[in-house]
Amino acid sequence: MITNYGHLTYCSNIHSGESWAAHFDQLRKYLPEIKKKCSPRSAMGIGLRLSAIAARVLSKKNELLLFQNWLKEQNAYVFTINGFPYGGFHKTVVKDQVHTPDWTTAKRVVYTKQLADILAVLLPDKMEGSISTSPLSYRHWYKNEAATNRAIQTSTYNLVAVVEHLITLHQQSGKIIFIAIEPEPDGILTDTATFIHWYKNALLKTGAKRLSQKLDIPLSKAATLLKKHVRLCYDICHAAVNYEAHADQIIQLQRSGIKIGKIQISAALKAGFTKNKKQNDTLLEAINQFLEPTYLHQVISRNDQQELSVYPDLPEALKSVEAAPAKEWRIHYHVPIFTKRIPPLSTTQEDIVTVLNIHKQTPLTQHLEIETYTWEVLPNSLKRDIAGSITREMKWVLKQLNK
Repeated sequence: MITNYGHLTYCSNIHSGESWAAHFDQLRKYLPEIKKKCSPRSAMGIGLRLSAIAARVLSKKNELLLFQNWLKEQNAYVFTINGFPYGGFHKTVVKDQVHTPDWTTAKRVVYTKQLADILAVLLPDKMEGSISTSPLSYRHWYKNEAATNRAIQTSTYNLVAVVEHLITLHQQSGKIIFIAIEPEPDGILTDTATFIHWYKNALLKTGAKRLSQKLDIPLSKAATLLKKHVRLCYDICHAAVNYEAHADQIIQLQRSGIKIGKIQISAALKAGFTKNKKQNDTLLEAINQFLEPTYLHQVISRNDQQELSVYPDLPEALKSVEAAPAKEWRIHYHVPIFTKRIPPLSTTQEDIVTVLNIHKQTPLTQHLEIETYTWEVLPNSLKRDIAGSITREMKWVLKQLNK
């Protein structure tokens, strides 16, 4: 929906369905009820998640026309696509394979171009479109610095190839579509600082040189085009897990001339430990309820000396409890954003409030997307009906924006 601070939606990756037929069924089932409760009198935007299989089907002219007609009937529109998970994302083991295929591969390039083609058709006139995507790759797949650097270079060149396509789409349709890269713990681009470093030292250097040569344009023009078509997806959950100081990071982005393309509004789990063993045992018992086999739940702990330790998944963190005492854990587990406490645990909801307040003072982007994709794997005590949960999240954000 359109707010005073941009387009607000939720990401459809909360819905199951990897094929287009299955995912469209989910949208038809849930979206009308959510829109009726959240945006009854005005158009409502959709944050569309498409697997590669779904994208191949939806790219067919007849399927796109059917979807366009349905959107018109619902008074809905698509302004952003989640292009991070390529393959299965529900009812299967995802873990680190969420990064497969990564940006070193031609498959990722083809998939992202296809998403852009779909979005160029669906996107309303005079509106920019975004495609969020992975942080290049998963860092643990690369065993040394040389291998990581090769992956970064290949990924940068592949992103440039997609930017070429986006430039052509803009020339043909008049619509600006950009890639929004989403840093994540243990991604090659793991946080905002590593994203800025890559952007300035790889994308705007080797990437700009590559685009300049490909299009036979000045280096400065190539850099301008890259800044237009490659932006940051600021996932608040991910930033909070990394203990990022939001205001400081946003200032660094602005000083570097880097745009935030999309804010993903999401909350992580948080646990505060003490010297009391009984209280800590209660915390750990509560954390164990969130053990599940589908997604990676990276943990970053902080000790009394403010030192950080990073664990690739929740089981590894739980094994470290006695060997590495911590003051606080932040767990990459997207929980309903309207929840501040899940006793005895808490959430990083306050980080959302902080970022939205900054955004209200100086708008950072026009794209606001709630992303709580974990609904199917939440502990039963947190599960409500899915349409009701999404509606409650949407209304909670609207309340924060209107304060």
